[in-house]
Amino acid sequence: MRFVCDAAGRKTWFLIETEAEAAQESQLMRHAVEKHFRRAYEQAAQAYRPTPGPYIEQDIGRAAHIRRTMPMFLTLRDEEGTALVTAMLPPTGREDRGFDPIIVGQGNGDPYPEHGDAIRDLGQHFGLSLDRIRCYPYRRG
Repeated sequence: MRFVCDAAGRKTWFLIETEAEAAQESQLMRHAVEKHFRRAYEQAAQAYRPTPGPYIEQDIGRAAHIRRTMPMFLTLRDEEGTALVTAMLPPTGREDRGFDPIIVGQGNGDPYPEHGDAIRDLGQHFGLSLDRIRCYPYRRG
């Protein structure tokens, strides 16, 4: 995981960079982020088209392409490293009208009542609006 930004309440946002980290997040948070990470990674990898040239050099830009095109998966952790919130944001963290960010807590619960300030801080870091109505997919009422 890679540091992204500090957040309210002595919490920290980290970028989930590997399938193993996504699997750990799924287990800790009791939700399916691993499945979504794997699917997004595979779609980005399949969309890669190497530049013409020697065969041995064709995959040089693959990792950069994947980072640019797949959604960002993030985790909010407290001082002890406890997983609190998982977020899926548009690729490179830039606004994309065709992409709906998703933010969930343990077991797909609503993280906004307890961690709303930290979610706001993540939005400010990327210049995104991460309000509950837009980002929490399981809202009721």
